[in-house]
Amino acid sequence: MDINIAPIEFSNTSLLSSIFSEVQKAFSSGSRTNIISLPLEVKSAYYSDRGQYFSTQIIADTIKLTGQISGKVLLLVEFDLFVPVFTYVFGEAQLNGKHSIVSVSRLHEELYSGKTNENLLRERTKKEVLHELGHNFGLTHCKDWDCVMHQSQGVEEIDIKGSYYCKNCSKIIDIHNHIAASETLF
Repeated sequence: MDINIAPIEFSNTSLLSSIFSEVQKAFSSGSRTNIISLPLEVKSAYYSDRGQYFSTQIIADTIKLTGQISGKVLLLVEFDLFVPVFTYVFGEAQLNGKHSIVSVSRLHEELYSGKTNENLLRERTKKEVLHELGHNFGLTHCKDWDCVMHQSQGVEEIDIKGSYYCKNCSKIIDIHNHIAASETLF
């Protein structure tokens, strides 16, 4: 199963490279990681009253562009995201679906402490990317704090939770990959 990372208006190339490597490592069995370019226009998803972008609309617009792309499609953005019931979201994903989005906007440490910390930004981004991709693979929120699928209401909870999938969540992803691989044989 391919995992396609699509940076949209994303300028941090070193972070993109790091996330590419982390996704490749996390899904090494049965998956291939790619960086793709999408001609996605996000202006219509911007809500000036909030100063944020509506993530669900961005995913809906992405679906129209990715019919011929096999595997998962993860959008990586630097602008702030929301869904109407929350003040902000770090990301959003289709449960057991193809598309997800992660924003690094609220993952920067300087928002909270005033100090830049690139290592913490990379770690937080990795966790959120793996979390949203986990939803794409059918995972729901995990009760295990050591699992990357544990729900994060704030950046502090991202920092506390684990960096990888727990044993139970890993099994579900392996089953999903096995089913996808067998479907391509027929």
